[in-house]
Amino acid sequence: MKSVSLVGDDWKNRVSEFASSEVFDRLFKDGMALVEEAAAYLDGPGRQQSRQLDREEALVYAAESMEVTTRLMQSASWLVVQRAVREGDMTANEAGEDKFRLSPPGELRELSAVQHLPETLLDLVVRSRALYERVWRLDDTLFADEETPTDNPVMSQLERLQDVAESGAFDPLSIWRDNK
Repeated sequence: MKSVSLVGDDWKNRVSEFASSEVFDRLFKDGMALVEEAAAYLDGPGRQQSRQLDREEALVYAAESMEVTTRLMQSASWLVVQRAVREGDMTANEAGEDKFRLSPPGELRELSAVQHLPETLLDLVVRSRALYERVWRLDDTLFADEETPTDNPVMSQLERLQDVAESGAFDPLSIWRDNK
């Protein structure tokens, strides 16, 4: 994690605008729904299914369910902080503190190593990873010290064409002159 510089205010505006957006509303709703779905599964049917697994599979199940829970709780905490910014309970500056930021996603286990686990758990693993990575990318982008310019492929191509044109490569008379 990197701490946000207090020099520029661009990131503060980005954070406030995002927290007030419909995109945030949808992400918040979807994220919290996934948290509720995971909790209901892990406390109910998932608990029953884990008891039917052999010892090694039960240990893998426990590890995966803890990782799902951790990813979802970190994502939910980040979303709640952004909502607090929107509601004026927290400033963008406070939301930029390290304790409210997300760490980059860690190394992921191959899902083939857990293929004998219940399908519902595997689905929650995939969806919790996707949510965490999405929220982490937002965190990394919103709190960046400065906006990272993105390469515009159209402008790059136009610049190359202009360079070639200025070099004389598009001189239609060059063929006629070369044949003399």
